[in-house]
Amino acid sequence: MRAILLAVAVVVAAVPELGWAQTKTGTKAAPSTSETRYFTAIDGLMDGNADVILKETRQGKTVTAAVLDVCYPVDKSSDRKDRFVANLTVNGQTLTGTAQSNGTKDPVSVKLTQKASGESFEFRGQIAIGKTVSEVASTDNSDISEKEFLESQSTDDGIVAQPKDFTEVSPEAVAVRVKLDAALDFLKSLRGQEVEVGLSSLTVGCDALRAGEQTISMTVDPDRAAALIAKARTMNGVVSAGWTAGAVEMDRALRFAAADWRDGDKINKDKLAAAVSDVLAKSYGAKATAASWNSVTGKMKLTFKRPSQLIPGLDLTEVIEVAGLVAPDKPGGSDALMLWVGSPVTTTVDESAGAKLALSEESSGDEEGDQRDDGAAIDELAKALKAKRWDADNSVWK
Repeated sequence: MRAILLAVAVVVAAVPELGWAQTKTGTKAAPSTSETRYFTAIDGLMDGNADVILKETRQGKTVTAAVLDVCYPVDKSSDRKDRFVANLTVNGQTLTGTAQSNGTKDPVSVKLTQKASGESFEFRGQIAIGKTVSEVASTDNSDISEKEFLESQSTDDGIVAQPKDFTEVSPEAVAVRVKLDAALDFLKSLRGQEVEVGLSSLTVGCDALRAGEQTISMTVDPDRAAALIAKARTMNGVVSAGWTAGAVEMDRALRFAAADWRDGDKINKDKLAAAVSDVLAKSYGAKATAASWNSVTGKMKLTFKRPSQLIPGLDLTEVIEVAGLVAPDKPGGSDALMLWVGSPVTTTVDESAGAKLALSEESSGDEEGDQRDDGAAIDELAKALKAKRWDADNSVWK
């Protein structure tokens, strides 16, 4: 009996202890999970000219680590950018750190305080780059998740290495993506070559600085585009090379058989220019006065003249210029050609005998008058060349 009572006493004593242990385990707070959040702007920083990315790692609402990535103009009169990336030390609401700018190698110091107010955040403090100190007083900033940030950062350089045809890219437009430390040598290699480099593509923007790669745009005669691309791919630092978007607008493009417009394996451009001039001259009620082909870009330029009806008796003349481009309809050659004809640009001049009337006129290529001049010119060209036009709705030639 004493043994039974002792056993019962042990069980009774153990049960409360077991119940306490379960309660303690069940109510223990789960450790906070780590989360990454991003600020993609801090309003007002560097007069609003800075491109800012602040990456924060948080445990709950507590910031445990931060990295500040700032891209900014070297000076107010320049498009050239510089950048620094600073790993910040977190001490409560204070974020501090030092770094060195990538380009000018200036010392950088950062001291910011960050305060949360509901769903928004306030930043105050200073960022010093060399001897230049920028005061930070920015309110109403919002953060985003890592997924949202990565989706916003995805970019397409528009380069197509092997296009099936020239309906999505333009036959004269070439682009090369090259690492920043190799870009200068690549550009120097283009000196003296029959190629035009897009001036805007020489600007190294913030996206390029962060990627470490620059996309350089060029215009070249379609006959030489494939060779230029092939050569570029062999050069140091080139990441990708191919065709990209350019001058060709598909609603003003025609596709037709190549056989009647070739001498051997070459396009008879003079013959084609004469045929296009004849059709456009009739459409515009004008006289064809000149036709030329740019040896670098391969573009066609047609010029027409007709009497201006602006003020009869002044004997003014309207000069109409039309750009064009012809190439096989796909890389590597084809039994079909694609012709693009640009919108006409009209200027009015005084070509009468004796003293001339000086006239001031801006380019009017997109204005209503030129749309009137264009009329059904593309349709007439399609008839004359027995060509098809692009059906954008169904993405086919018809």
